[in-house]
Amino acid sequence: MDVLHQRHLGLESLGEQKKALCCLGTTSISPGASGVDGYSCGDMNPVRLSPGDRLLAVADHALRALTSTPQGVRPKPVPARPGPPLDDSDRRLAGALMRVNHVGEVCAQALYSAQALATTDPALRRQFERAASEETDHLAWTADRLSELGARRSLLNPLWYAGAFGIGLLAARAGDARSLGFLIETERQVERHLEGHLERLPPGDQESRAIVAQMRDDEAGHAMAAEQAGGTRLPAPLRWAMKAAAKVMTTTAHYV
Repeated sequence: MDVLHQRHLGLESLGEQKKALCCLGTTSISPGASGVDGYSCGDMNPVRLSPGDRLLAVADHALRALTSTPQGVRPKPVPARPGPPLDDSDRRLAGALMRVNHVGEVCAQALYSAQALATTDPALRRQFERAASEETDHLAWTADRLSELGARRSLLNPLWYAGAFGIGLLAARAGDARSLGFLIETERQVERHLEGHLERLPPGDQESRAIVAQMRDDEAGHAMAAEQAGGTRLPAPLRWAMKAAAKVMTTTAHYV
């Protein structure tokens, strides 16, 4: 009986470890989706993780975002009617624009990962993780579309990720309200950026348009959720600096 009791305790411990792994913010599981052994990250009791566990989770998340083929939870948006075949010029343009969008999603993974790591508010951490889950869908959709277009990902993705992670940590150190304010401003700028891409994409590229339109709507939802959570508006000079930094990134990623 003692042996059976010890084995039962061991299985309980293993179950708790699986629950913890489910909620570490990996690129294939989102809150509310089925987790390991049927667990759901949205309805289980939170598992307390050590700082070392969280750092390992952050490192795992970065490696997955940069080196693996992401798996989205939601299906990729598709147009009601497929567009006509693209000529070489339109294909190159669409590929460059979708590469920029993919870089944006790489940065979003880093930003939300850093903010979730740094906050001490469990509810706010869950909000960042939910947003990161939707951004993982975007990462998967843009990566898939790049492949369809025969275009490559940015060669500078590790640099973009590292920079966004550092910015996320700095935003979090300014306090939760400012961290949320940074999220709001980021999502608003991304929303406007995606609107511009809808205007620049080749008219016949309905597949890319369907993806970008859904991404735009999701970003607007993230900004609204952050506002409702108490995010404060950032000072104008900081908003201008963010816009200038984003311009450098998008211009570079268009080509590299």
